[in-house]
Amino acid sequence: MSYQAALTHSKIDPVGFWQKQSELIKWYKTPKSILTQDDEQFYHWYADGELNTAYLALDYHVENGRGEQVALIYDSPVTNTKQQFTYRQLTFEVAKFADVLAKQGVSKGDRVLIYMPMIPQAAIAMLACARLGAIHSVVFGGFAPHELAVRIDDATPKVIVTASCGVEIEKIIPYKPLVDQAIEEAEFKPSTVIVYQRALITAELKQRRDLDWQQEMSNAQDIAPTPVKGNDPLYILYTSGTTGKPKGVVREHGGHAVAMKYSMDVIYGMRAGDVFWAASDVGWVVGHSYIVYGPLLAGCSTVMYEGKPVKTPDAGAFWRVCEEYKVNVLFSAPTAFRAICKEDPKGSEIANYDLSNLKRLYLAGERLDPATYHWLNDITGLPVIDHWWQTETGWAIAGIPVGLETKAPKVGSAGLATPGFQVEILDTEGTPVKSGQSGQIAIKLPLPPGCLSTIWQNPERFKAGYLSTFPGYYVTGDGGYIDDDGYLYIMGRTDDVINVAGHRLSTGEMEEVISNHKDVAECAVIGVKCEIKGQVPLALIVLKNGVAQTLEIHAYLKTLIREQIGPIASLKDVVTLERLPKTRSGKILRKVMRQMIDGEQVQVPSTIDDITILDELEQRFQPIA
Repeated sequence: MSYQAALTHSKIDPVGFWQKQSELIKWYKTPKSILTQDDEQFYHWYADGELNTAYLALDYHVENGRGEQVALIYDSPVTNTKQQFTYRQLTFEVAKFADVLAKQGVSKGDRVLIYMPMIPQAAIAMLACARLGAIHSVVFGGFAPHELAVRIDDATPKVIVTASCGVEIEKIIPYKPLVDQAIEEAEFKPSTVIVYQRALITAELKQRRDLDWQQEMSNAQDIAPTPVKGNDPLYILYTSGTTGKPKGVVREHGGHAVAMKYSMDVIYGMRAGDVFWAASDVGWVVGHSYIVYGPLLAGCSTVMYEGKPVKTPDAGAFWRVCEEYKVNVLFSAPTAFRAICKEDPKGSEIANYDLSNLKRLYLAGERLDPATYHWLNDITGLPVIDHWWQTETGWAIAGIPVGLETKAPKVGSAGLATPGFQVEILDTEGTPVKSGQSGQIAIKLPLPPGCLSTIWQNPERFKAGYLSTFPGYYVTGDGGYIDDDGYLYIMGRTDDVINVAGHRLSTGEMEEVISNHKDVAECAVIGVKCEIKGQVPLALIVLKNGVAQTLEIHAYLKTLIREQIGPIASLKDVVTLERLPKTRSGKILRKVMRQMIDGEQVQVPSTIDDITILDELEQRFQPIA
């Protein structure tokens, strides 16, 4: 089927389209009700079908002759550890840990909170929950105790699964004291904490509550999967940057399994036996979708990497992993490749490795700036594919459908709408605009399978945050436009559009201009207060290694903005920084920096990668404000 035929079919007959896709997975009971609505008028896919996600990701492949194929590859440069699990071995480990959980009273519908580093046991715990029909909630390892406590109170987990420690390059972070403090602060008290003891640190266990993972596994039996309904929740994932009461995105078994299987084919062009590497973390949506579930549902080998793009040990780390495991597709965030570019501007490290098995590079998480695109394309000679999605959607809203037909990427574009997503650009009144005209990016309901079905214990927040702005649409919160060829351009969050003397300007467009400068490794443009113009743009840049800060670079960037965006967009200033503040998933904290410069109260998100940088920035920004 061609891309256009698939897109048209999904729009005209979404029920028929997704019924056909559902036939590609094995159900215990084939769904008859493909799409339904509940009392809240929320949509659900395959509600009356019965399946088990862990079975589809593991046992199914063993039964079909792939038991000796490698399922999970673990590579940890921070601990000098490597390990591989075949589908048969991983199935056995998951089935045993499901028994460990069941012995603690965990059953279908119960919640299990997973607070783990990037080790195989994190994936095993997730899949064991799915095997039981329990709902897992993975919280990024190393989160502060308070943030962990509010998630405990929201999810009310029967069991917490953790490890004795995590490792950040050379720094060992004990996890158990953080978990203990969080439980003490939380109103809800989990009955059991299961601790995987790593060789680096042995955690102290509390009697009558804490259990040793290794000891419990030595006494466990492998148990069979539990059938669940298509609309039963698989997991809760709290969106990054949450402040106050957390916002738990709920994903359902049926739609999720169908969407993951479909996306691995259509978006990534992967086949059973291929090696897929999403260089992310299980604490984020990418880790859920494309480290654990997507590759395994597709019968691929998936890589779990406990390291960084640089400094573990150098800027060749990604290329070393790709060579060693014959990776076919690599997926990471633009910020990871910008970090590599900053350390190795000429891409010299890549010459040390054989990348003949690597077919494509995928980027998501932040807008892929043209400079990073061209740098990657030049040093690898590979297709570099941007694609766009959200924690809420769970998979790509737009990209290049390599599994359907060859479509050329356009630099600066997130690609074409994925069949199943009815993407439209709306004006402030909710009316679709013409091609080339900017507006709010919205998705016509129903959302396809695999997207969020609600917010955990808070359906009103789901309505207010996503569905109430324009009836009949899910509002993404991003602005952009679609060109005459159907390519989508993301210009940033709608609150990243600044108003300069009555002119609405996209900071994304300005960042694109600045990032094209040969000496700029990273940049962020934010709008700061101005008594005369309302707001004016300020550019914050990080230079590549070996480049000295000069006033000439600053002056040239100001000139570029005036020439390519217009005189109204003249920069207030350009500031060179050693690094930009980011979340652990790589998103630049533009709002935090704007608040700091404008003298507003700063809301520091729980997901900040390095809290010390804010202290440095506060001192640096004082003269600018």
